[in-house]
Amino acid sequence: MAASSISFSPNSTFTTSRNPKIKPLFSHFPNSLNFSTAASTPRATIIFSRAASVVPRATPVDSPATNESSTTFHGLCYVVGDNIDTDQIIPAEYLTLVPSKPDEYEKLGSYALIGLPSTYTTRFIDQNEMKTKYKIVIGGDNFGCGSSREHAPVALGAAGCTAVIAESYARIFFRNSVSTGEIYPIESEGRLCEECSTGDVVTIELAESRLINHTTGKEYKLKPIGDAGPVIEAGGIFAYARKTGMIPSQN
Repeated sequence: MAASSISFSPNSTFTTSRNPKIKPLFSHFPNSLNFSTAASTPRATIIFSRAASVVPRATPVDSPATNESSTTFHGLCYVVGDNIDTDQIIPAEYLTLVPSKPDEYEKLGSYALIGLPSTYTTRFIDQNEMKTKYKIVIGGDNFGCGSSREHAPVALGAAGCTAVIAESYARIFFRNSVSTGEIYPIESEGRLCEECSTGDVVTIELAESRLINHTTGKEYKLKPIGDAGPVIEAGGIFAYARKTGMIPSQN
């Protein structure tokens, strides 16, 4: 299958922290997207297979009709530390699975975070299960570092995870999360991985940019997800482009 290309105009704006981590995504996202079928594109270009755009997406409690998201996520959290890389999220041996095939998409999800070291005594997905009971992952610094594989956010989404909260992200993981529409990559104001524990019951109020830990009774400020929110809500960058009329609808 031929790949489609997504290119950002030279006026596109990224705000980044220490390389390779990223802060909130595009400051002028809707106005700076160009869709092209050219074999080669200008700088700041990522090639995405359409395969990743036809699988189920992160499911919010409520889907707002406006661009101002009021999405709420609620469930158990799974806590990891710093520098969780893509090999830990989904080892390379499972990259032969094709996310556009429903059965392989489900199977890919069943291997999410299977590459974590043995120091993580609690499994993200229980043995012989296909889905996780942990809807929210809380991580530390530089979450999603390593390779550029978009299978990493896809695997988390396929496993049933709806959002990741981390102190910072590897740039490509953040971008792939938004482009595939699989999970909400949200930045925390502090080290929530040291404030929360695996199994805590938490709620994310996206519109209010806060996390509530019902187990401890504490609340925490999150950084606004900005223009990335509507793209994820739409189901990824291609779905968003169709929804906003940037490219023709499949209908």
